[in-house]
Amino acid sequence: MPAANIEGGAALLAAAQREAGLPASADPADWYGAVARYSGADDSATAAAYANDVFDVIRTGETRTTDSGQVVSLPAAPAVAPATRQLDALGLRRPAGGPVECPASVACEWVPAPYEEFGDGDYGNHDKADRTASQSIDYIVIHDTEADWKTTLKLVQDPTYVSWRYSLRSSDGHVAQHVPLKDVAWHAGNWFVNAKSVGLEHEGFLTSPDSWYTEAMYRTSARLVRYVAGRYGIPLDRQHVLGHDNVPGTTASSIKGMHTDPGPYWDWAHYFQLLGRPITPSAGPHAGVVTIRPDYDSHRPVYTDCVTAGQACVPHGSGAVRLYTAPSTDAPLVKDVGLRPGGQDSTTGVNDTGARASTGQSFAVAERRDGWTAIWYLGQKAWFENPAEEPTAVNARGRVLTPREGLAQVPVYGRAYPEASAYPAGVPVQSVSPLPYKLLAGQRYVVGGSTPGEYYFAPTFDPSGHTVVRGQEQYYQIQFGHRVAFVKASDVLVSQG
Repeated sequence: MPAANIEGGAALLAAAQREAGLPASADPADWYGAVARYSGADDSATAAAYANDVFDVIRTGETRTTDSGQVVSLPAAPAVAPATRQLDALGLRRPAGGPVECPASVACEWVPAPYEEFGDGDYGNHDKADRTASQSIDYIVIHDTEADWKTTLKLVQDPTYVSWRYSLRSSDGHVAQHVPLKDVAWHAGNWFVNAKSVGLEHEGFLTSPDSWYTEAMYRTSARLVRYVAGRYGIPLDRQHVLGHDNVPGTTASSIKGMHTDPGPYWDWAHYFQLLGRPITPSAGPHAGVVTIRPDYDSHRPVYTDCVTAGQACVPHGSGAVRLYTAPSTDAPLVKDVGLRPGGQDSTTGVNDTGARASTGQSFAVAERRDGWTAIWYLGQKAWFENPAEEPTAVNARGRVLTPREGLAQVPVYGRAYPEASAYPAGVPVQSVSPLPYKLLAGQRYVVGGSTPGEYYFAPTFDPSGHTVVRGQEQYYQIQFGHRVAFVKASDVLVSQG
């Protein structure tokens, strides 16, 4: 099948070359126009971005392992200088204009999400704001759409639906922006995170990564993330570049409904390589912190429920490790009392995040045994396979926190809201509701950052009545389980891990 796919792709590329009236040259530089047409893009900017990426790979070389275990290598050819003027002869349209906020290296068009009233005090599908004058932007959230491109654009233009900042097309990485960066989109399922984040939706389905998570989309997404992060000073790490599946529920009742995209098949290691922040060791073998980093291609834990409930998914590389209650694959998986209040075990389901840690996430080490590492996770000790010959984590440095002396446990929150005294008249006090987890004495968790308690009050269509409430209470964000969480700074002590 891979050989047939390669031959089919070569035939299509050859057809594009013939349509352009160009010879089947042995010099790859002569194929720029055909590669641009091969992208399938109907605008010149997207076609050029796709072709530029292809020729970047040709110059730098690449090696990948197929799903069947075959190694495919492309030697680097750094001297290749493509004939970029061939693009002009393709007759492609120029992308639609508008107030886009994208780097010059990304093909981006304006497809606005509607900001309009539709009766009974309802409006959609985002809020006007004045970020960063009013609030800092601290997070970038990576989603997949669980829909095709046509459906994705239809949904974001529906005033009764939710919204997000950017959509990225799978086939060629084309970007559509829907909401200005200064405004607040409704994408994360957590209002605190919405108010302080930018959301990127990637066309596709998490159970079909090879069909949807394309190299063109990864590369364009990484350029866009670098641009947003540079503009707002967002650190390029997994404490600030979150998957939608890393965003916490806000209350106990909301945990079960939180999203699970982009899932265990999203290649975070490759993504951070493209971001210019490869995940590498930063400490010695006895470090108190580890960062999850299996080899994506060869690490293939069994997942179920991709197509049929209870049936195994097609074997595939994954950036996530599975967590057990003891150093044995025969031991039960760790439990998530938020997902399953009745105490049921976690499962191997592709959408079950209860016993999963993903590439780039950092955790405090609880114990090490031959070939296994235990981390503190959701208030318990969780073990994952980490053999020396095929490590699934790298040793790291980082700040960690633990309950203050004298406290047996401290509460954990899904949002960092201000204390009651911070709210002005006319703004209802938001409850600071703890999640059903406990951070126990003696346990340590890696600190991702700190933030004052904040609440963006935006109940009406008219933004003149919107208010940012900021309190004195400080919070730390931590990597608590597969999702991040928040604890009050007054409850914990911070040290170097």
